[in-house]
Amino acid sequence: MLNLKDQYEKECVPMLVKEFGYNNMMEVPKILKVVLNMGLGEAVQNPKIVESAANELTLIAGQKAVITKAKKSIATFKLREGMPIGCKVTLRKDKMYDFLTKLIHIALPRVRDFRGIKSTGFDGRGNFSFGVKEHIIFPEIDYDKIDKIKGFNITITTNAKTDKEGRFLLNALGMPFHKQY
Repeated sequence: MLNLKDQYEKECVPMLVKEFGYNNMMEVPKILKVVLNMGLGEAVQNPKIVESAANELTLIAGQKAVITKAKKSIATFKLREGMPIGCKVTLRKDKMYDFLTKLIHIALPRVRDFRGIKSTGFDGRGNFSFGVKEHIIFPEIDYDKIDKIKGFNITITTNAKTDKEGRFLLNALGMPFHKQY
């Protein structure tokens, strides 16, 4: 199995140049970063849940998670400014490719009744976002030691100009998109 970074350089770049006819190698789209974000609404009642979520996200990503705090108070949600409400990790370079390899080849095939990711998560500029409902699909998470199954969002940021270029790039890297979409 080829490393995802090597696969991008050896297979994907020539495919992208052939498909879109780039004149300069700097025009070829590439993945810039991957952001993992876990929002925890129940952290208002139980602040300790943020710490366990940050530890679990750190295990999944291989990089320390940052705890995010509320920017403003919302009385109806009993939320005060500065309260911890989630955690996030931004991956770049080698850690990003390692995470994507693990996501595509190990974690997503472990999802029950998995038929592919819907490709409706593109934003119009080649970036792709989707959610994972259960964080236990990653092999680093020990099912017996977690208190609650949590989901999180994954955003893959590219420098592609259009959704078509971004979809082609992710498809060439092996992202399992649903065939119907």
